[in-house]
Parts: sequence; C-alpha cells; structure tokens
Amino acid sequence: MSTEKHISYWRDSVELPSFPSLTEDLDTEVCIIGGGITGIVTAYLLSKEGKKVTLLEADTLLNGTTGYTTAKVTAQHGLIYDEIIQHMGLEKAKLYYQANTEAIQFVEGTVKELQIDCDLENEDAYLYATSEEYARKIHKEYEAYQSIGIPSNLDTTIPFPIETTTVLKMKEQKQFHPLRFLHKLINEMVQNGVAIYEHTPAKDIIEETRPVVVTKSDKHIRCNHVVIASHFPFYDLKGFYFTRMYAERSYVLAVKPNEPFPGGMYYSVDSPTRSMRSVQIKGETYVLVGGESHKTGQEEETDIYYNALIDFSEKVLSSNKYDYQWSAQDLTTLDKLPYVGEITKENETILIATGYRKWGMSNGIAASLLLCDIITGKDNPYKDLYSPSRVYLDPSIKNFIQTNADVAKHLIKGKLKTTDENRELLVDEAAVFHLNGQKVGCYKDLTGKVHMVDTTCTHLGCEVAWNKAEKTWDCPCHGSRFSYEGEVIEGPALEPLTKISEE
Repeated sequence: MSTEKHISYWRDSVELPSFPSLTEDLDTEVCIIGGGITGIVTAYLLSKEGKKVTLLEADTLLNGTTGYTTAKVTAQHGLIYDEIIQHMGLEKAKLYYQANTEAIQFVEGTVKELQIDCDLENEDAYLYATSEEYARKIHKEYEAYQSIGIPSNLDTTIPFPIETTTVLKMKEQKQFHPLRFLHKLINEMVQNGVAIYEHTPAKDIIEETRPVVVTKSDKHIRCNHVVIASHFPFYDLKGFYFTRMYAERSYVLAVKPNEPFPGGMYYSVDSPTRSMRSVQIKGETYVLVGGESHKTGQEEETDIYYNALIDFSEKVLSSNKYDYQWSAQDLTTLDKLPYVGEITKENETILIATGYRKWGMSNGIAASLLLCDIITGKDNPYKDLYSPSRVYLDPSIKNFIQTNADVAKHLIKGKLKTTDENRELLVDEAAVFHLNGQKVGCYKDLTGKVHMVDTTCTHLGCEVAWNKAEKTWDCPCHGSRFSYEGEVIEGPALEPLTKISEE
C-alpha cells in the first residue's frame, strides 16, 4: 500500500500558520499545553475573556488527533446513553447530552459570528445494527433517548446495500472541516494577544503557588493555571492516568463513490465498527469510511485494517478509489466519559482534558467551555460529571482491573517474545533482534539504511511493537508511539527511544 496516501485530507487542504519555538522564560496567566481542538478553543475563549494566554505545542498545531478526525460534530456517541443511565443515573446522561449539544451550538454560533467557511452542514446521525444482539442494544439506547428527550426515531434500513436489523437516528447533528474552523480561531486569538510556540514540548511542572511549566529546552513559564490538553496528560504520574485510560487506533479512507451519497452520518454498533460521512474534495463528493479499531501496539500487520475498509467500500459504495488514508489515536477512560478539570482534588491550578474516546470534536469543545469557566471562576453544570477525580464503582473498578491486567500481560510478553536472529532485513522492513544481549528494533528504509533503537518504551518500560502501515514503534501498554528513528510521536512517553549504534 502506498505510503504517499498516509495523509489526512484536512491537513492536506489547509495551509496553517507557523510559529517559533520558545527561547526565553515567560510569565503569563494561563499556559496551555497542546495545539489540538481543546487547546485552541480554550485559548480562544480565554483570550476573549481578556486573559493573557500562552500555548505550547510539542510539534505543529493540529498535527495530532484533531488533524486526523472524521470531523463529526455530534452528540451521538455510539451506545453511550443507556450505559450512562445504568451506571451513573438519568441526570448524568442528560448532562452529557446537554454538554455536547452546547458544543455543537458553539460551533454553529462561532461559524456565524466569524463568518467561517468550513463546510458546516446539518446532517442526521445514524446508529445501525446488523445483528439481533445489537438490535436489542439499539432499542435500549432508543429508550434512553426517550428518557433524556433526544429528538430521534427508529427505523430498520439505511440507504446502502447493508442488511440492517435496527437503525436509530439522532436528528440535526453537524459535520464540518475542522482545520478551516480552527484556523480562523487561531487568527482571532493571535489578534487577541495569545502567544503560540510550536516545537516546544513540555517535560515537567514545578508545583508552586503559581505553577511553573518546564520545557524540554529548560525554559520556564510561570502562570496562574496550567491546562494540559496534550491528548495524553504528559504529567500523568500525578493522577495515575496511564492506569485509567487505554489507547486505540482507528483508520480512515477518503473514497470516491460511484453513486450519489444520500446524506447523513452513519456508525455501525457491531464489531468491527464502520463509519461513513460525505466530504467535498476539490468540488467532488467523497465518503470518509472509517473503523477497524484496535488497541495501540497490539497489532503489527496494520495494513489489514486499511484493506478491510477498502473491501467494505467496494461492497457498499461500489468503489475502491481512494485518494487519502490516515489513522488516528483515541483514549478511552474507565467509564467512557472524558476527564476534564483539576488534575487531582488537591490541585486547582493544574487542569487536564483527555479521554474523548472517538468523539473529540464535540467532547473537545465541551471540555474547552468547561475549562474556561473553571479558570474564570464561573459556575458550570458539567464540572462534577467530567471531574477527573470521580469514581463510579460499576464499571470503573472492573475496567480498571481489566486495563491494568492487559498492561501487565503485554509488559511480560514483550520481555519474553522470541526474536528472529538469522536473517537479513529487506528494504522497508522492520524486526526485533538481540544485539549484545539487548533487544533492538531495526528498520531498513527505502535507501537501505538501517535505523536501530532500544525497544524499551521510555514511559514505563514496556516493549514497543512495529506498526507496519505507519512505520512507527507503538507501545501496547499505554499507547506511546515513536518514529522509526525513535522520536516521540505520541505520549505519554516524553523521551525518545534510545538509538543504537552499529558499532
């Protein structure tokens, strides 16, 4: 499969501004870490409140999960509402729906206010089942919708050659071009005085009355509040977030259908999941086909997931023509609701926002609205719902045990895994070998050069695995990802893999 197609359409279609790296110590009111949707919207909101804001991005703005989304702005998040009612109660389910609905309204209102050309469209969102087991689950979800008061209806079919048992529609949701939307917000907040620094990873926080963010280049930013919106909280040991979330990768194709797309946003609840929505690319209609989730680092032959989406596109859209393919990484919390707020009960100056599952467009904006209210001292009805310190005994405890048992399994498995000692690498191939008693990950690039790294993840010592489709070393324990040269692509790891010399 051609690596040239490993690029997001969103990233390919917008030229974003560039910003310098931080070269001096600073004093500010709010230091935001992470240049994705939550970091940018939070900075924009606080700048409108007159706050002095500094935003740090380890790479470039919008080059993480936000730039590799399917960009549905919806309150329909799979089979979530019945589960919330069962484990947290009806009022919490209503709050979750209201928070995400307000996020949608924020997008709609901001597009109108700033006259943003970002292809914002009204679309109904559909959950569909292809089995009797999941038909029953959709019926329970519909009952939850009715209890909450969500405008919806049940059906049995969707306008595709897919045999469905039950379909649940949530009316009048949104889809948009996320980077065009956020590009405008970036311009606005820069005019409002927000200082943005790219290629400036944070490595630590010194907890004082006014906390100090320390960058990898040992620059210091003293502030009143720190907002960690870096996907996985880099300061995770404080709240043991690496034990309370797991990372999953999923895949997307931009497919040119042979028949007109009927409209709507579609998501299958059976496994493996499938997602479809339309997008305009250079004046033509394409369909974003997504799905094929798996835990990060627990599958080497990742090409099979793209191939499965191609097969699905051939059957459902009568087309295997695709011009873009990309993948994204999402974090899921123990109870499937995001963690937004104070990093611990004892610390009100360091805030986090993470764990959006696969619904970062609405959840990320809802998080920004909450963070802004916390920092400006305003009441917000969703603070307890999203509190990182919350505990719901069912299913949180069960998921906690399962998640950490899985981590322990992969930690041990990685240490004992047999390596292939007696062969030479082919071009564009990777393998793990023993070298002087040490496990070494080796990748031979297209020029024939071999890149060697220590396969021990620098976060907590799990053994990374090779991701063939994306040419990365991925950690199966907590989702850290590294380039074939060992550089950090995604946290929670802060340090690169150790490079190994051929000598």
